[in-house]
Amino acid sequence: MKRRKATPIAILAAIATVTAPLGAQGAPPPADLIVTNGRIYTVDDSRPVVSAIAVRAGRVAFAGDERGALVLRGPQTRVVDLGGRTVIPGMMDAHGHVEGLGEALATVDLVGSTSEDEVVARVAARGRGVPAGQWVVGRGWDQNRWGNTRFPTHEKLSAAFPENPVILTRVDGHAIFVNRKAMELARVTASTRDPEGGHIERDAAGNPTGVFVDNAAGLIRRVVPALSRDEVRRNLLAAIAEMHRWGLTGVHDAGEGPDVLAEYEELGKAGQLDARIYAMISGGREPSPTLDRLIAAGPRSALYNSTLWIRSIKLYSDGALGSRGAALLDPYTDDPGNTGLLVSDPKFIESVAVKALKAGFQVNTHAIGDRGNRVTLDAYEAALKQVPVADHRFRIEHAQILNYADVPRFAQLGVIPSMMSSHQTSDMYWAGARIGVHRLPGAYAWRALLNTGVVVPNGTDFPVEYVNPLITFHAAISRQDANDWPPGGWYPEEAMTRDEALRSVTLWPAYAAFQEEELGSLSPGKWADFVVLDQDIMRIPAPLVLKTRVLSTWVAGKSVYEAR
Repeated sequence: MKRRKATPIAILAAIATVTAPLGAQGAPPPADLIVTNGRIYTVDDSRPVVSAIAVRAGRVAFAGDERGALVLRGPQTRVVDLGGRTVIPGMMDAHGHVEGLGEALATVDLVGSTSEDEVVARVAARGRGVPAGQWVVGRGWDQNRWGNTRFPTHEKLSAAFPENPVILTRVDGHAIFVNRKAMELARVTASTRDPEGGHIERDAAGNPTGVFVDNAAGLIRRVVPALSRDEVRRNLLAAIAEMHRWGLTGVHDAGEGPDVLAEYEELGKAGQLDARIYAMISGGREPSPTLDRLIAAGPRSALYNSTLWIRSIKLYSDGALGSRGAALLDPYTDDPGNTGLLVSDPKFIESVAVKALKAGFQVNTHAIGDRGNRVTLDAYEAALKQVPVADHRFRIEHAQILNYADVPRFAQLGVIPSMMSSHQTSDMYWAGARIGVHRLPGAYAWRALLNTGVVVPNGTDFPVEYVNPLITFHAAISRQDANDWPPGGWYPEEAMTRDEALRSVTLWPAYAAFQEEELGSLSPGKWADFVVLDQDIMRIPAPLVLKTRVLSTWVAGKSVYEAR
């Protein structure tokens, strides 16, 4: 990671601020908050573990021992005794979908459903009494968790809802399941052709069966009513509150349009944005005047008291592995005629990357399959030849299945692999059948990438996975599920150390968002975002990590969540 060089004068000034006796420089301003009697992991190499921190004006004023912190105590200072509890920097999700999480909280939850019948039953239970003609919305189904792993067909869903259109998004967001009414409203029939980068599941006669993969989902989504501004705002606030409950103080929101970006701005102006939102502009999958307009407006950072950044663009290379849309160099092992989908023209990715480099934007491209990753790296390389920029920090989101020849290219091109360790523990049961064991050494390959010198910021892709970042931490160090399977971990040589895992949810996401001077560690001068835990995740046995509770979450030295 690149570090800013400090001048000798700056170093001496910093030392004097923290350590000089009061008589040498007069009494410093008192702290607003002092936290004592804790085991505080700072993620700062100069003081990795301390027992106390002091906070002034939302930033860390001191990190060290209790005696030193209490020097900053004043008549109005709040002092919190942690009773030996553990503190870590505020965790940041390097890839989540905030509005999607809020919408998921407000609609039918299908996560964990074990059959098509259970999906229909959950939707029917939640959709009772919905007026005829109103859309019923849900998210979270995953046919890979079902006994037969086949895609569902619409007949049972259509029978349960003959007068209501129903749209159910797959857990990864890369496919939808709809009923007959929804297809009728969208005028989708056997004669409807698959769009470029999309696939319609069909029966033997060519009739759509109700599942639409990747770009084909747009055939249905175009007739789904847009949410109102009030609904969007409620979703954002509900999602942020849910994030705080799990110890997240920030998120890299992976692709939002102008409406959501505008709501973030309104919340920021109103002082209602109490999380660090690194909002990626949704770049779409083809050229658009909207994207050109947003690029022309220029990058903006640390808006509204450092709660909003709009200086990156989200693109898509391919689909998802679970729906066989991830683009592979060779066919799927369990579907030999299929190599997945490139949902964007690689030349489009290259053209946006060129514009971004000229305007000072970061580009973050979704790529899951080995072909999807390769064409993205190729597009980045071509753009960088046209517009050489040293510290661009372009990213690939997921970097899930890599051909080993492409692993060193991330470091060579200065590209950050932004990965999700909980995807590995969700996919490991069926990934071998889908892509063959010969490709698994390049799958979810955190250690292989770390060994090249890159950082690996970690996310959950919520609501694709659960919001809880401790699941992320646990998967990173153990490569096991919540039941400690498989023994010893799945390809355990690719695991992270605990120090790396902690950095992957704190300092490395900050670096991946150009925020490392402000966030990611409890260093003097940085924002005082931190989390209090009831167990020491750096020392307890790995199985106990998932039993750890978040006791409180703090943003800029103010409590935004307290466990009951």
